[in-house]
Amino acid sequence: MKTFAFCIVLFFLFIPSPAQSLEDGIPAGLAADFIHAVVEAGRTTYSEQVVEHLQSSLPASEKWEQDKTLLLPAQFLSMSSKISNSRGIGMKYRLMSLWPLNNNNAPRSQNEKLGLEEVVKNTDKPFTWVIPRNGRWYFEAIYPDIAVSETCVTCHNNHPNSPKTDFKVGDVMGGIIIDLPLGKRTEKNVDEKFLLTPEVVADYVHSVLESDRTVYAQYVVNRLEEQGILQSKEKWENENALMLPAQFLLNSAIKSKRLGLNFRLISLYPINPQNRPANEFEQDGLESVEVHPIRPYIKHSKVGRKTYFQAIYPDIAVTRGCVNCHNGHPNSPKKDFALDDVMGGILVSFQLR
Repeated sequence: MKTFAFCIVLFFLFIPSPAQSLEDGIPAGLAADFIHAVVEAGRTTYSEQVVEHLQSSLPASEKWEQDKTLLLPAQFLSMSSKISNSRGIGMKYRLMSLWPLNNNNAPRSQNEKLGLEEVVKNTDKPFTWVIPRNGRWYFEAIYPDIAVSETCVTCHNNHPNSPKTDFKVGDVMGGIIIDLPLGKRTEKNVDEKFLLTPEVVADYVHSVLESDRTVYAQYVVNRLEEQGILQSKEKWENENALMLPAQFLLNSAIKSKRLGLNFRLISLYPINPQNRPANEFEQDGLESVEVHPIRPYIKHSKVGRKTYFQAIYPDIAVTRGCVNCHNGHPNSPKKDFALDDVMGGILVSFQLR
């Protein structure tokens, strides 16, 4: 417990005040808030707009591959986090619980157990601390994992391995832990290492977005279409159908519009005219990532007295379904996309000042 208390003190000493300009760097706590907002938006979109929408015709199940059904919302988040975590970008996140169905999701330290207990009691803010590990400082934050749909509640209450069987919609079922690497323990001016560059934070946000969309495109849409179980359709709301992968990202963006963080799809060849580049930066950025997809196209821009950081990442066709949809759509201005082509861009932006 002494180490834990020391870490908490470090956090409050070194994170800059809200009044400080974010152009010098994004506080680790705010970066974690951004990441959590995107994680939560993706899972909520999947729970409400996919699982709940289709529950009468195609339920979600734990053995989704064997049963040829939808993934459970928790499985969706777990698969997405594994993809993101495997990229080696530094940031990691995962689900955990005091009442796990899978023992791998149990807290792995006393800090994690204490953090879960705290967010169950107080859902208004994350439980955070800074800890030394492997010669570096790490910022860790636990956010409450709230049951957003009846599917989540029913699964946990009826599962034979569940140690708690009285969950209700809106209850805290566990937590989402976000782990961010900071500076080396031996470096001077360690307080500066509690600030992350805007470029790094945007990379973290994009990693979650890309992982969510990959899981949805490959393991939901592509799998179910190839098996002849369901189709994705542009007008999915009033049909027994899946939303398109592009619509999945759009719905997630709508749900995450807080904290000054925004993201959206744009393209030089949009099916929806609203996805055209809105200005010279977006036009130049799309042209750049089409030719050089290895890195995003970035810019600091001013709107009045406000300064924004913007990054455009390549939007790559990860499944045959993406290619077929764009090539076959009557409103598509480009009909010769191939797998792994850059089809457009994902714009990530947030206010710095």
